[in-house]
Parts: sequence; structure tokens; C-alpha cells
Amino acid sequence: MHRSALKRSNGGTKIIITTIMGIAFGFFIGISISSTHLNKISLLSKVGNSFDVPTAEIERFSAEVDRSPAVIDESSGTKPLEALGSIRLPKINVPTNPNGTESLPPGIVVSESDLYLRRLWGEPSEDLKKKPKYLVTFTVGYDQRLNINAAVKKFSDDFAILLFHYDGRTSEWDQFEWSKNAIHVSARKQTKWWYAKRFLHPDIVSAYEYIFIWDEDLGVEHFNADKYINLVKKHGLEISQPGLEPNNGLTWEMTKRRGDREVHKVTEERPGWCSDPHLPPCAAFVEIMAPVFSREAWRCVWHMIQNDLVHGWGLDFALKRCVEPAHEKIGVVDSQWIVHQVIPSLGRQGEADNGKEPGDAVKARCRSEWAMFQARLVDADKAYLEGLKRGKG
Repeated sequence: MHRSALKRSNGGTKIIITTIMGIAFGFFIGISISSTHLNKISLLSKVGNSFDVPTAEIERFSAEVDRSPAVIDESSGTKPLEALGSIRLPKINVPTNPNGTESLPPGIVVSESDLYLRRLWGEPSEDLKKKPKYLVTFTVGYDQRLNINAAVKKFSDDFAILLFHYDGRTSEWDQFEWSKNAIHVSARKQTKWWYAKRFLHPDIVSAYEYIFIWDEDLGVEHFNADKYINLVKKHGLEISQPGLEPNNGLTWEMTKRRGDREVHKVTEERPGWCSDPHLPPCAAFVEIMAPVFSREAWRCVWHMIQNDLVHGWGLDFALKRCVEPAHEKIGVVDSQWIVHQVIPSLGRQGEADNGKEPGDAVKARCRSEWAMFQARLVDADKAYLEGLKRGKG
């Protein structure tokens, strides 16, 4: 009897333990399901808040589109497509869209563009036989047409040509066959940096891997654009320029062509000119005469160009801010070199000012812009660093 009672006691204990374990297991399963359900509700809530579109509105819109006779094959053109415009749209709000486009569905937003020329007829997909991978810009006057003609011939059909005309003469360039496929932008008495700020926004030139922003007075007898691009890629240059023939128009030692190498990234300047061998003008430096920018570097440089400082003086000393490490990613391509012809054509577009001749007045503004740009950059640095200091304080 004692053993029988003990067995009954052990059996009861097992039942109690099993029951407790079952309850605990059910409790944890319940929490897990509840948590998953809440997460789903939270996610749906976020989606609903982002688009602010009730489910009933989505279903109503889908039904109207399905019923519309305007939903057809685009190529047939047999039904009135304008009927789609009469369908009442649900309210859309997409905070992740580019600023100002929050009311558009993301699938229709095209935030970047290009300078590819399109036809007025035919299928859009058949417009381009070939998409140029690089963009070359020259700021030109008609007097330098022969020089520009020689330069353009150094660029293959992988390069799109864009001419900025500071003298207003555009149609006369059609004497050159290539001009008919080039892009022409005209604004009288403006500089290449004025043009670049207004017409080369990073989202406009995003289709091009490299952007050349060149002067018109460059001799290119010893230059091949395709070979130049290959060297830029080989040596990892984000900002570059061709080497300059040493005896013509040379201002800085860094840009002087070296005959014993493909590329150089550092040089020795006059005593006292370089406080650090990795800083301009001994490294991380090219001139504004014939720079070449990668798409990524140009996005930064464009934002640094000032609207009112049109000559770009001083910009070359600040280019180092747009790539890292600058002394490795900025360089001069020696084996593809050019000659600076030093033709003061844009200076002749100036006007006399305060007793100065037109050319002298232009040079005076160049120098003053350099000082203004440097002052703005220093002030911006100070303001930013002071803000950090206050934040830490």
C-alpha cells in the first residue's frame, strides 16, 4: 500500500510538471506570435504613413485602371490614352524621393540626365547608335576655330563634344562636320567656370565617366584622348591634366611634362612654396587650364564653384578637398602632353575699368577673385569647426 501511494504521488507530480511546462511553452509561443504580428503591423503602418494611401484607395485606383480602355499597347495607338488623365489618383507622399518630388511615384522619377542628342521621330530606344562615355567641353571664340578643330579630332566617338561660345557665333562652326553633332551653348563674354556652374550640374553629366573642361588655346599634336583615359584609369587619377610642354605657358613646376614617365603626382617647387610635400603646389595639384575630372570628383568640385567668381582662380589649390588621398589621386599625365599657346582671347572680351586696359582689367578681377575665394573657404572652415566645438562644449 505504501508503494502504491508513492506511485500515485509521483504520477501526480509528473502531471503537474507537464502542465506547467505546457503553459510556459504556450506563453512563449504566444509572445513570439504577438511580437511578429506587432512588427508586421508596425511595418504596414510605416508604409501607410509614407504613402498616406488607404487600402480602399489603392483597390479603387487599381480597379479604375483595369476598367479603363486607355490601358493599351503603346505601339498600337488605337484607343484614347488621354482617358488615363481623368482617373482620380490616390494621394502619394514619398519622403525618400528627391526634394520637391514627394508627390510622384518613385518609378516615374528620373533624377539624372545627360547631353545625348535625340531625334524628333522614331523609337526612343533607337535614337543612339552609340552612347559617348566621356564629355569634352571647350570655351571658345570663333577666331580659334582652327585650333579647336584640330583638338576635337584628337577625341574619338567615345567623347561627346560641348562648345561654350563666349562671342555669340555658333552657326558658323557648321563648316566642320563634327560641329553638327556637337552641343553648342552661347552666352556672350562669359568664362568656362560660369558655364560649368550653370550647364554641367553633376546630375546632368552623370552619364559620363570623365569630364574635360578645357581652354581653347591648347596645342594637342602630342595628345591622344583614348590613351589619356587609359592612363588615368591605370594610375587611379580622379583629377588630372596632360603635362605641359616646358617652354610654353608654364606657371607651376607640377604641371611641367616629364619625358621619363607616364604620370607624375609630386614635384619640387621653389624654396618655401610647399609646407608639406603632399600639398599644393608640390602635390595634389593641377591647373584650371585643362583639368579632367572623374564623375565622382566633379560632383564635389561643382559644389565648390562660386556663382559670382567666374574666373576660377584659386580653385586649383582647393581641388584636394574633393578626393582622398589627394596626393595619390591627383596627377599629371606626362606621356600625353599639350602646349599652352597663351592666347589672351577672353581677356580681349573685357572692358576698360578704372583706367585699366580691357586685358588688365580682366587680370585684376582674376587676382581679386582668388583672394575672395580663399577668404570664403577659410571663413567656411572656421564656421564649421566652431560649430563642432560648440557641439562638444
